[in-house]
Amino acid sequence: MGLKHFKLPDVGEGLTEGEILHWLVKPGDEVTVNQNLVEVETAKVAVELPSPWAGVVATLHVEEGTTVDVGAPIISIDVPGEPDDATGGDEDTAMLVGYGPKAGASRRRPRKATAAAAVREPEPAPAPEPEPAPVAEPAAEVVGVTVLAKPPVRKLAKDLGVDLRAVTATGAGGTITRDDVRAAAEAPSAPVAAPAGAPAPTGAGMPVVVPAAGWVPELSFAGPDRSARIPVRGVRKHTAAAMVTSAFTAPHVTEFVTVDATRTMKLVRRLKASPEFDGVKVSPLLLLAKGVLLALARNPIVNSTWVEESQEIVVRGYVNLGIAAATPRGLVVPHIPDADRLSLAGLAGALQELTDTARAGKTTPAAMQGGTFTITNVGVFGVDTGTPILNPGEAGILAMGAIREQPWVHKGAVVPRMVTTLGLSFDHRIVDGEQGSRFLRDIADFVEDPQTRLFAWT
Repeated sequence: MGLKHFKLPDVGEGLTEGEILHWLVKPGDEVTVNQNLVEVETAKVAVELPSPWAGVVATLHVEEGTTVDVGAPIISIDVPGEPDDATGGDEDTAMLVGYGPKAGASRRRPRKATAAAAVREPEPAPAPEPEPAPVAEPAAEVVGVTVLAKPPVRKLAKDLGVDLRAVTATGAGGTITRDDVRAAAEAPSAPVAAPAGAPAPTGAGMPVVVPAAGWVPELSFAGPDRSARIPVRGVRKHTAAAMVTSAFTAPHVTEFVTVDATRTMKLVRRLKASPEFDGVKVSPLLLLAKGVLLALARNPIVNSTWVEESQEIVVRGYVNLGIAAATPRGLVVPHIPDADRLSLAGLAGALQELTDTARAGKTTPAAMQGGTFTITNVGVFGVDTGTPILNPGEAGILAMGAIREQPWVHKGAVVPRMVTTLGLSFDHRIVDGEQGSRFLRDIADFVEDPQTRLFAWT
């Protein structure tokens, strides 16, 4: 059998690193070609990487929770009938704790966050000043204390601000369990001296734990500064960089319009009862998306991008409609390719597939690239509207607010109607105020009377 080293590939365009989220195999497992080996989170999305070979897993070079560079070996596989790889991996690389130690390896030193550390005997040297053991390490020696805990347990300890060296292990072989970490987090900690001039902390050192919400992990405010720190990486890192780039590159203009969406809501109810839409979700977002597509056909300049290098405005002859989706890993914006060519029923199916895939964390990198216009539905959170920031490379983004029953002047009388507010941001280098206003007015007209516009504009 030949030892083959699988290196972290670039699963997007120009990505340089990824975080190992979850191993799907362990040493000794037999794997087949295209069997998924590991779940990796890049700057854009989480993906599962398939095996290029059939064989037996020999070594996992990187533990869960570690960020590694593209091109670094992450797993070695014994492949029958193949020669050993000459380079690209280290046969002595330590395995993950929980999968069993490699024969002959007794102890090891903490590894760096970007690559697996080689197994070596500790050098006889004076012990340095004690520091917290790196959370990503499955086992580390600090001042003569060996900490044994699986990667998910270490991540929990990091989120709760628990020092694993101070945790009493109850698991098999002295391994720290999740319950051990939670018990340590809930136990009163020793008082910590506050910095000079700082106010005395309240709670006498008791940790304050806030449950996880959205992409934000469970937070613990137990340290001397009563602050929690969240590493910026993966989707959050990419989102932050993209938003800063957009905000300081494209001059944003945002306009608002409040519209009577009563007829939209009535049409939604009729479509839900239609056999053509059986099995797919019909919502106001579906009709708004159709209205946006028809308005883009009437105002194509909004479906453009600014090319700084060639000093051109490129107007697209197709619409890749992006839909902002909130996921446990953060905000992602996958798109529906050629959405303008879909029927209303086809658009409904594509929307459902997009949102289901995004919430499951299975959106592909290709679906995250190449969008031409975006809709963000802030109304699902009960928000009236917003001033959305453009996605880089796009000239417009529309925020859909909550649809509420409100007093409205209809046919000369004040009556209750279903009302919403739309917010359009656009790149003022490309879209003038007149063009942006006409585009937003077209969308508003569609929302006010979707059935008439569907026939008149198609």
